[in-house]
Amino acid sequence: MKLSDFYYDLPKELIAQHPAEQRDHARLMLYDRQSGAVEHKHFYDLIDELHQGDVLVFNDSRVIPARLYGKKSPTGGKVEVLLLTPVGEDTWEVLVKPGKRALPGAVIEFPEGLTCQILDRTDFGGRIVKFEYDGVFDDIIDKIGEMPLPPYIHEKLEDPDEYQTVYARERGSAAAPTAGLHFTDELLERIKAKGVELVFVTLHVGLGTFRPVEEENIEDHEMHSEFYSITEEAAQTINRAKAEGRRIVAVGTTSIRTLESAGTTGVLQAGSGWTNIFIYPGYTFHIVDALVTNFHLPESTLLMLISAMSTREKILKAYEIAVQEKYRFFSFGDAMFIR
Repeated sequence: MKLSDFYYDLPKELIAQHPAEQRDHARLMLYDRQSGAVEHKHFYDLIDELHQGDVLVFNDSRVIPARLYGKKSPTGGKVEVLLLTPVGEDTWEVLVKPGKRALPGAVIEFPEGLTCQILDRTDFGGRIVKFEYDGVFDDIIDKIGEMPLPPYIHEKLEDPDEYQTVYARERGSAAAPTAGLHFTDELLERIKAKGVELVFVTLHVGLGTFRPVEEENIEDHEMHSEFYSITEEAAQTINRAKAEGRRIVAVGTTSIRTLESAGTTGVLQAGSGWTNIFIYPGYTFHIVDALVTNFHLPESTLLMLISAMSTREKILKAYEIAVQEKYRFFSFGDAMFIR
């Protein structure tokens, strides 16, 4: 399939710059994956679409303040470093801007006595760096780091928690699993009271989810690896539901990628590891039956993933309707329930 097959025209004014005033008051498009039919609701109406016995699977990864501002030593040139993935003791894969002169051996100095040395380049244009510091690394990052909002969000957040899900627990993501931003504690309690089981898995969102596809033949695109973890309890709950014919509803594309990575046989395996799974049309889903998701960038791997749940043509038609109906797009935008 061609990259251009996944293009659609999106007016810039539909890119949401801030979340809905109340998380669960965002709009919700109901989408039938077989027929392509759509209905228009609000996110709090999701409870009416869930059945007793459904299993709702969330990614509980927590965004860290991963954007750091420093200076190159000894020149004093300003440098921005985005933490992506820990790859060893005090060693991280990062993105550096400007990157041209960020060569192996260079040292970057940050506030609070934090420094890093560039060790190597990566295949994806990043760098491997080793940090040195006194104290606790997480505490220092919390003091000096900024929440790494996507580049299409131009307004500064007044409250960084707006870019965290209410159930975020496991530190490690460079971006929020944004489909989950629509849930409130109250809505989760109401969903549980209906007899829906809530299960949490972890995938730390890094470059793999958002790196642009540059190859015209999408099959040639290589996903960047991201770390995931599934507890024994979570795997047992999901496998029991599958065996009993109950629906597994993933919240967000990162939850789908976690479940499908560890469930290639149709039985979910507990454990942790790295995944570079790339889901696009033609893929057969082994675990997931339905999906809660946001509206995604043109020509992105996320748009390709949701197209695999239906067809490319039907999904693009639904997106055309979303544009006509002035839905809000991307991280802080409205939601879609693919069932």
